[in-house]
Formats: sequence, structure tokens, C-alpha cells
Amino acid sequence: MSCADSQPVRSVTPVCPKLKNFGRFPLFSFRSFCSFRSWHLVFLAPAFFSGCATLAPEEKNVASTVIMEPGALEAKSTGFRLIGRVSVKEGRDGFSGGVQWRHVQDGDQILLLSPIGQAVGQIARSADGVSLITAEQEHYYADNVEELTERVLGWRLPLSGLQYWVQGTNSPDTPSEIDLDIMGRVAAIRQDGWEIAYSGYSPVVAAETPQSEAERARLLTLNRNGLRIRLVIDEWNTVND
Repeated sequence: MSCADSQPVRSVTPVCPKLKNFGRFPLFSFRSFCSFRSWHLVFLAPAFFSGCATLAPEEKNVASTVIMEPGALEAKSTGFRLIGRVSVKEGRDGFSGGVQWRHVQDGDQILLLSPIGQAVGQIARSADGVSLITAEQEHYYADNVEELTERVLGWRLPLSGLQYWVQGTNSPDTPSEIDLDIMGRVAAIRQDGWEIAYSGYSPVVAAETPQSEAERARLLTLNRNGLRIRLVIDEWNTVND
């Protein structure tokens, strides 16, 4: 089936080569760990996130709130590679595990891992669209990540905004509100129906630490209509596009 097909979400075997070979993360040989559509069978693992105790959301003294209109800032979603942990919870359903994400201007490569390190899925975005490979080697393709993850996983990954939010800024494409704390750091962003809370800022910064690194929160908590996504950033590296 060609990548040019117009169906919104479809299963494709094999995946479009342009998407299969995108990025620097290897395409793991997935085992039958779980079906992504059965994501609710993967129970939240408290031990896996025990390291988050020191990164619990903090009470912020909001010093000011800034209203941002579309186009008010020049888009600057710089390239990065992060390694971290993610948990997703909606009602009684949940998933937790590791995440590796490589982002450049032209695309994304996201690898999701189980708490014991097994690859359970890979999402790739390029100019041609988005592919998703499940643990059972099922290949899906769509025009955007939000639509694809909602159909296949049962929950919506807001990648178009998250590529900015994870860098502590709002997307320039839609209106937003930004809360700043008393130190001028971003405490929360409200955009596209999501509220993103930031915490885990480093209290001590070495003199040689770049300002952008010093101001990056390690914990992001995203909430929208009962869906909660928590992302802990353990490692961050800038990537040249």
C-alpha cells in the first residue's frame, strides 16, 4: 500500500521505507509484550517511577500570566534528543515506561519502552506523514500523530504542541496562557485544551551551565479532560537539524 493513500488511519505492511529508516534510533525486534490497543493491560509501575518522588509537582507562586497570540513569537522548536520516563493515565487505565525521543525540524522518532526495557512501540514522523509500529509488528500510517495515537493507542499524544512544551515554551501556532513563577520561570502553559505544569527545576546551577539548560524543568505534567501524561526528563542533548 502506498504512502500516498488517503485513508485517515490504516495498517500497512511493510511500513513505508522513508518512515522505517527515519532517525537514529534502531528499529527494535519487538516481542509480544503487549498490544498497544490493549494499553490498559499494562499496569502503572510505582517502583519504576520511584525516582520521581523528588520531582513531585510543586506549589508555585504565580507572579504573572502572559497571554500569547498566534505568531507573537517566532517558532523555535530546536532539535533535541531526550531520554526519560513517561506515564499515561486515564480513569482506571494506565501505561508507564521509558521513552527515547529524537526531534529535528523535519521529523520525530519516538521509542516507547516497558518498565523492564523492552521496546513496545515506535512512532516516526516525517514530511510524508506518521507511522506507528506496535509490539506485535503491526504497522499503521496517518497524516498526524494526534489522530494516529488516538485511533491506535486509545489516547491522544499532542506532539505538535509537545515539541515546544518540552522545551519550556508555547507553540506559536495557537493562543496560549503562560504562568511565570517569582523567578521568571515557566510554571504552567495552557494551550489547545491542555494544561502543562512544570517542576523539578535545578536549585543549583554551575557557572558553566548554559542558561537554557538551567531553566529546563525535569518534570512535565499534562492534563486534558481526565487524561494525564507525566514526562520525566533524565537526559537532554541538543541536536543539529
